[in-house]
Amino acid sequence: MARNLAYKILAEHLVFGRLVPGQEIAIRMDQTLTQDATGTMAYLQFEALGLSRVRTEFSVSYMDHNLLQTSFENADDHRYLQTAAAKYGVYFSRPGNGICHQVHLERLGLPGKTLLGSDSHTLTIGALGSLGIGAGGLDVALAMGGNPFYLPTPRVLLVRLRGRLGPWVTAKDIALELLRRLSVKGGVGKVLEFGGDGVAHLTVSGRATIANMCAELGATSAIFPSDEQTLAYLRLQGRQEGWCPLAPDPEAAYHEVLEIDLETLEPLIAQPSSPDNVVPARELRKLPVAQVCVGGCCNSSYRDLMSVAAILEGKRVHKDVSLTISPGSRQVYQMIARHGGLAALLSSGARILETACGPCIGMGQVPPTGEASVRSFNRNFPGRSGHPQDRVYLASPEVCAATALFGQITDPRELGHHPKLHEPEAYLVDDSMIIPPVENAEGIEVIKGPNIKPLPDQEPLSCRVQGPVLLLVGDDITTDHILPGGPKVLPLRSNIPAISQFAFAQLDPGFAERSRAAGGGFIVAGANYGQGSSREHASLASHYLGVKAVIAKSFARIHHANLVNSGILPLTFGDETDYQALGQGDQLQIEGLPQALMDGSVTIKNLTKGTTFQAKHALGERQIAIIANGGSLNYFRQGGR
Repeated sequence: MARNLAYKILAEHLVFGRLVPGQEIAIRMDQTLTQDATGTMAYLQFEALGLSRVRTEFSVSYMDHNLLQTSFENADDHRYLQTAAAKYGVYFSRPGNGICHQVHLERLGLPGKTLLGSDSHTLTIGALGSLGIGAGGLDVALAMGGNPFYLPTPRVLLVRLRGRLGPWVTAKDIALELLRRLSVKGGVGKVLEFGGDGVAHLTVSGRATIANMCAELGATSAIFPSDEQTLAYLRLQGRQEGWCPLAPDPEAAYHEVLEIDLETLEPLIAQPSSPDNVVPARELRKLPVAQVCVGGCCNSSYRDLMSVAAILEGKRVHKDVSLTISPGSRQVYQMIARHGGLAALLSSGARILETACGPCIGMGQVPPTGEASVRSFNRNFPGRSGHPQDRVYLASPEVCAATALFGQITDPRELGHHPKLHEPEAYLVDDSMIIPPVENAEGIEVIKGPNIKPLPDQEPLSCRVQGPVLLLVGDDITTDHILPGGPKVLPLRSNIPAISQFAFAQLDPGFAERSRAAGGGFIVAGANYGQGSSREHASLASHYLGVKAVIAKSFARIHHANLVNSGILPLTFGDETDYQALGQGDQLQIEGLPQALMDGSVTIKNLTKGTTFQAKHALGERQIAIIANGGSLNYFRQGGR
């Protein structure tokens, strides 16, 4: 049977199930990655499995989120992660080596492989013809232990690209066009596979930008063919021996097809406060801007930064604009220095930040009150920048550079001819900051600082679940809403009791205290609950505060899985009008668990209003067993698979 590229790779790694959309499958993971904001919890969970060594082809622990060391917590976490990597056979990418997705693309990703990462933007590796999937830390810990990764079989959407991009139009504009057409919900349950004659004209760096931002569509994964562009990139990295051609079979079938004529695209920009609020940049011409940030895991490559440097060379950043540059990796940083880009950026007045996520996750560079910030990042959810009333716009590095020059949003086509970029014959290769695992780990001590706390206990599911509606929220609630990032919260990622105090702080500062006082209860939500980051801490903190179930119109994939792993019931409304009938504080009750889950429909009593309604779920037998045991760790400790 003719297969598309996504199903080819899934079939090759299939451990359990059939490739039928919606049915649960289990696939073998060749590689895993973690980063320091999610990694501490993932390695605490790996330790809890009682294994002495990872069982993947290789696993990598990256330091890229928590590099701001304003107190001891981040430094302690890095020391823990480095010693844990040495103990358990994991590669360790040191602080300063770069953002996980950029470094993995440069130095470790290969066509045809599967990669599971505790970061939602793991999709980036699809630029190399590899299948990358984001997940919570526990799923990654289980994969490191040699267990397969379970997921519903995705549908495959073919994005057929036609023609070539015009001057000043970039891969970022393709990503924004997809978001404009499909919305932040448009990729849920799907893999986006890219084809058409336009693909051949996209570099791997450009493909990485597009694959990365497919996470904003809610997609399970994104993948490009492995072709001559892939070979050229791996050759630049000195890794051409790992290349192999990969493409869909002739006459391969797809569940959906979307066509984009690249020649009709123009520079685009996402307005506050969602990545899918997209308009042409020209429509916002002359909107004043106080801050511009270039970098992030989707636009911090050598080509991106050299393009910005070429635009700014010999010019000065507008007097009212603060421009920051975050190189994606040490390789990128050194190469822009050697090829003149760094000097041009510094001379223009740009500020050079660390090779890290930085402002993208609210770790520094909080924008001024009431002022616009234009960023080459992938997310502009409310408050993500660190300011609760932020006005963040998303655009290509080229739009960012033009905007920085004029102090207002600017279509870069106004600059005239795009400066020509010269690709070097080879990229700088220096892997000295990736520490390989040691052969003999005996005697290695895993060092834990005082902020690293044991995993909270998880109790089995009770037959009766009762409590108040602790919070009632609308559509598109992100994991940033559920548990924010930033320099105050991110350092607490290895301390669930402490970090739980910030749960829902943006929406309801009194949530944590109210939940504890009530002994837990329910969260009621609209559609696409839990979109955004893979941070399992959003579910772990909810569980710690006693949340027993989330009843929503629909869930984002990763957060749904994280709720199950944490032992929280994810339920959906049988009739969405029931959502309107609920109020915050209503006392709800569910009886007859877990049998009611096995029967497929759950009756929920509203004790306050004397009514009942039906809820549904998308849980298979394995997931019901996980929840019945109180979460995945309990389930696997008792021999579950």
